[in-house]
Amino acid sequence: MPTSALYAACILIWGTTWFAITAQVDVLAPAVGVGLRFGLAAAVLFAACRVRRVPLRFPGRVHALILAQGLAGFYASYVCVYEAERVVASGVVAVGYAASPLAGLILARVFLGTPMPSRVALGGLAGVAGVLLIFWHEFTRLAASDQTLRGIALTLVSVLLATLSTVAAAGYQRRGVTGWAPLAWAMAYGSGAALLHAALTRAPWDWSWKPGFVGALVYLALFGSILAFGAYYALVQRLGPAKAGYVGVLTPLVALVISGLLENFVWTGLTVAGIGLAVLGNVIALWPARPARALA
Repeated sequence: MPTSALYAACILIWGTTWFAITAQVDVLAPAVGVGLRFGLAAAVLFAACRVRRVPLRFPGRVHALILAQGLAGFYASYVCVYEAERVVASGVVAVGYAASPLAGLILARVFLGTPMPSRVALGGLAGVAGVLLIFWHEFTRLAASDQTLRGIALTLVSVLLATLSTVAAAGYQRRGVTGWAPLAWAMAYGSGAALLHAALTRAPWDWSWKPGFVGALVYLALFGSILAFGAYYALVQRLGPAKAGYVGVLTPLVALVISGLLENFVWTGLTVAGIGLAVLGNVIALWPARPARALA
């Protein structure tokens, strides 16, 4: 599949899942919602691997990386996201993920020894500047709203954990491990940790048979988890964690439109300027570099 199609799949799917998550947190405790979402996704992936006879056994070192990916990305990061969406608009939470490329660039350098191209770093800084502009109206209310401060802090922690998860996946990809099998294990680990969290904290296990709730759960598991993460980790394999993270820069465009329509998120001049900076950062980082001229 072309790289542009992988980007489009991630952006369009994740741009809509932010609102689908609100249908879950209105009924389920965050840890329960995360556990059910990734548990369902893992079950589907394991079944698909069995039918297609995809090997599910990996060496211990690979499983350690998959475990790190699952605990950081499919448990802790998403519990933070679900908690954040309880106190701030879903579109605002999505905007926080525009900082993903810069975080990915730094962590990939630390853990994988990946070079830090100046263009990618400049694009990341532009994305962060865009985030600051979009969040500006929230920052002006921090003194009067501890809930907003908590939501932003949870979002930032979630971004860091999600980036660590991506770096772990890049680590086992370097060992030649790719495909649905490691993703199935990672989601299973994340689901198990989330359900254990729910049990230890005695989180309520509420349920609803309303079409909106069930439909949101299925959409999050099949599209938001299996298809979107499958496309995303294909990007990580092709481009590395930093450039793949630029999905998080354009996803807010979709999320903010939905948030404006369904959650009364108010667009301002700073919002538009912030989105412009974020898109500009994307263009700077991902625009194909000109080949170096041969020296005479």
